[in-house]
Amino acid sequence: MGSLRCLGRRFHFTCIVMARKSSRTLWAEKLAGKNTAKGKSVILPNQGTPFKGTVLGIDPSLRGTGLAVVHIPSQQKQLLLESRTLKLGAKIDFVGCLGAIHKAVAELLEKHAITHVAIEGTIYVQNFQTAQTMGASRGAAISAVALKNLPVFEYAPLRIKQAVVGYGRASKEQVSNQTKGILQLQTALAFDEADAAAVALCHAFTWRSELA
Repeated sequence: MGSLRCLGRRFHFTCIVMARKSSRTLWAEKLAGKNTAKGKSVILPNQGTPFKGTVLGIDPSLRGTGLAVVHIPSQQKQLLLESRTLKLGAKIDFVGCLGAIHKAVAELLEKHAITHVAIEGTIYVQNFQTAQTMGASRGAAISAVALKNLPVFEYAPLRIKQAVVGYGRASKEQVSNQTKGILQLQTALAFDEADAAAVALCHAFTWRSELA
């Protein structure tokens, strides 16, 4: 897939492995709030090695990009290393915003030993200008990653919420509260940062290495 060899869409539902229960039953229990540890998302088993390393999660937006660096030493532990919201006011023009997004992502890539980058995918919008702005914001972020030759993985918003909250139509408040619990934070993250952390956690929970 070119130099990025990325944008791999690896979407998996989540559930707990328990004896003599089908994945459909377990997923239904997850949605009903049963048999799950508070503040923890659970993982559907899949072939390949689970993710270990550090993920940069990106929730792209022209004037409010969320960024979160999450370290995964094991599937039982997730640590937030850093998060930020790139607030860009109206005085900064379109091109200036794209440059700031690229710079912020590049700074985090220099600061942390990032293994993978996960980014929220483009959602369908009817307004062409909005779609163009969203696409440009994503491109600015990805271009910084491409210069580091790191793999990028794209996840749809629905899948991110399913993996982290267990419900694809979860609100921003629910995403923020769930990431707070998973990462064992004292206070909830700002919405854009929580969304970015959720992207990183979605990748950590669902990615599996290719079998040899």
